[in-house]
Amino acid sequence: MNRLYYGDNLSVLRGCISDESVDLIYLDPPFNSQATYNVLFKSTAGEQSHAQIEAFQDTWHWGEEAELAFDDVMSGQNADVAEMLRSMRAFLKETDVMAYLSMMAVRLLELHRVLKPTGSVYLHCDPTASHYLKILLDAVFGAEKFRNEIIWKRTSARSDSHRWNAIHDTIFFYSKGDNFVWNPQYITYDPAYTAKFYHFVEQETGRHYASDNLTAAGTRNGSSGEPWHGIDVRSKGIHWKYTIDGLEELDRTGKIIWPKKSGGVPRFKRYLDEMPGLAIQSIVTDIPPLSAQSAEKLGYPTQKPLALLERIISASANPDDVILDPFCGCGTAVHAAQKLKRPWIGIDITHLAISLIEKRLKDAFPGIKYEVHGTPKDLEGARDLAARDKYQFQWWAVSLVNAVPFAGKKKGADSGIDGLIYFKPEGKTTEKAIVSVKGGENVNVAMVRDLAHVVDRENAKIGVFITLADSTGPMRTEAVKAGFYETIYGKYPKIQILTIRELFEGKQPNIPLVDPSAFKKAPKEAQGEQTGLF
Repeated sequence: MNRLYYGDNLSVLRGCISDESVDLIYLDPPFNSQATYNVLFKSTAGEQSHAQIEAFQDTWHWGEEAELAFDDVMSGQNADVAEMLRSMRAFLKETDVMAYLSMMAVRLLELHRVLKPTGSVYLHCDPTASHYLKILLDAVFGAEKFRNEIIWKRTSARSDSHRWNAIHDTIFFYSKGDNFVWNPQYITYDPAYTAKFYHFVEQETGRHYASDNLTAAGTRNGSSGEPWHGIDVRSKGIHWKYTIDGLEELDRTGKIIWPKKSGGVPRFKRYLDEMPGLAIQSIVTDIPPLSAQSAEKLGYPTQKPLALLERIISASANPDDVILDPFCGCGTAVHAAQKLKRPWIGIDITHLAISLIEKRLKDAFPGIKYEVHGTPKDLEGARDLAARDKYQFQWWAVSLVNAVPFAGKKKGADSGIDGLIYFKPEGKTTEKAIVSVKGGENVNVAMVRDLAHVVDRENAKIGVFITLADSTGPMRTEAVKAGFYETIYGKYPKIQILTIRELFEGKQPNIPLVDPSAFKKAPKEAQGEQTGLF
């Protein structure tokens, strides 16, 4: 069963992923680029600004967590990695970059452990720390296991007057062993290339072909060095690329271009329609980044094109090989794996990402079955999440009612809004419901009254109060006092209280004609057999 994990990938790897159980790893970790990324959601109400929420901050600072990660590597069994990381610390000191590398080192060791001997890893990064990550990968996997540095042109031309314009990402490709999975992949020839090299046209069939060599430099003593049709190639210091029998077969099938002048050497007729295409190159320019208008674009800032992940998976994993993405973000790698019929494992530390991936998979693959681990399955799990991280609890609770998350780990006064539900009660005008989440055990009438004030302040029509604790009689009375929102379809309580217990039981807010367009919907994928990538 495909698996999606909410949690720290280091803990999940150690507790849930067995030794040598994964065939291909793709990871696109935070780059330490000192940036805070937000996930954007469409505002269907036509408001000035989009609702947005902080997904993660890829800034790492030296502190207790970094020190523990460093000590973990120092006490581990891989002396090469420990020595390399120690040397890096001597050079970089206790800086943010060193904190980032310590975090990555301990995770790369776990990824090496779970990878099969025939498996490969692709690490996607940018120039901010790519040189340091390459050194770590050499230490973990061995410098001799380095296969490629792949350059992906991630953006179009930019204008920077102070330096060469940065328009690429780097992807490092390593194998665990020498006998690793590799399936050659091909892309369509550039029209300029075919016009230059395949400009000959066979009059009888109209097929385009190139005129290629039948010989190569150097002499041979075997069949490929013997004369053929009176042509002694050995005397010219060359040899045939094929045996005499092979040449006869080519001639029989019309693939020999015979010279018009005597003494000339025949050539090979290479038909364009028989060529698989251009073998994939280490500089990728044919897969553009996702534009804002792309059907794939889900609003996640670091989202990569599906075609890029399909190419990687097709090249380095066979059908039924297990794909792992330990920083799965909005789930492009698991989407590509599902599309290519490879089993997958995805891990992310934010519930926001997990909920986006779940929605993406259900939209793209209706009826898909997979397991979700780490998210609350009962009240005890919900209480544990609320105690550990109130923001993750809020994002999780908001997802239970299919609301758009609002704001994030905001500093300053609480706006009283944790989520928004858009709906069209009259079929045209979009209205909104305010969602407020309380994860504490002490809830009271004042909180319900506050929600009613927020609903009025925001010109909303309905307020949904989600509480981990059981609601009280006075709270329910206060909600009733707020009155009703009336539509052509009937009356709806203006303030609605739902407990986590009730949500587990399947109860949902009573809201007319909810508008699902606030979430970008992933296009539905074909369910038949894959016929090719490009």
